[in-house]
Amino acid sequence: MRPGLASAVVVMLCAAALGAPGQAQSGDVIRLPEPQRTGAVSVEEALEARRSVRRYASVPLELETIGQLSWAAQGITRPGPGYRTAPSAGATFPIEIDLLIHGLDELETGVYRYLPEEHALRKRFSGDHRSALRWAALRQRQVVDAPVVMVISGVTARTEDRYRGRAERYVYMEAGHVAQNVYLQGVSLGVGTVVIGAFWDAQVSRVLRLEDGEAPLYILPLGKMD
Repeated sequence: MRPGLASAVVVMLCAAALGAPGQAQSGDVIRLPEPQRTGAVSVEEALEARRSVRRYASVPLELETIGQLSWAAQGITRPGPGYRTAPSAGATFPIEIDLLIHGLDELETGVYRYLPEEHALRKRFSGDHRSALRWAALRQRQVVDAPVVMVISGVTARTEDRYRGRAERYVYMEAGHVAQNVYLQGVSLGVGTVVIGAFWDAQVSRVLRLEDGEAPLYILPLGKMD
């Protein structure tokens, strides 16, 4: 979805059209539960507790938890201009979030894209593709052990129009902001993750069926603390 299209009116209309959280509507779009904007863990506590976690409990993540982590990554915090939880150079919003979701009763196993303006998921295709992603990520076991895997991709062209030769570095910086948000949100939810940057880009793109111009930047397995 192109940046700059969000508005308060669009957000309200989309929320009404999508129906109840977790309910699949036309176009395989699933509205997520409203994100929490307060919590019991302070920023300082989350920073102190943040660690890379490679072992996860054998339980699925709830839809509410998936939604909260997605919101932490790219959620809208000011509907008019579309400001998000992570800073973006010139509000060009080059980041896309895909989630490989497995084991959830109310949601078919498959690959979903997070839609920030609607705070919803759009199903891209079905099936458990974690094993294929694991091979693309140099066989790192945590990719297949986690019930949810978030993949952060960047579309540099969105930022190039404004920042030309510096766009690529700004996209990389933004991916780092997003990943740290997910780490800290995970601490407050009892969810562990580890950022993975070692992977074959072309293979990850094939597994996720990314469009031309979308480049995978980070893989984050997500699971309850073991």
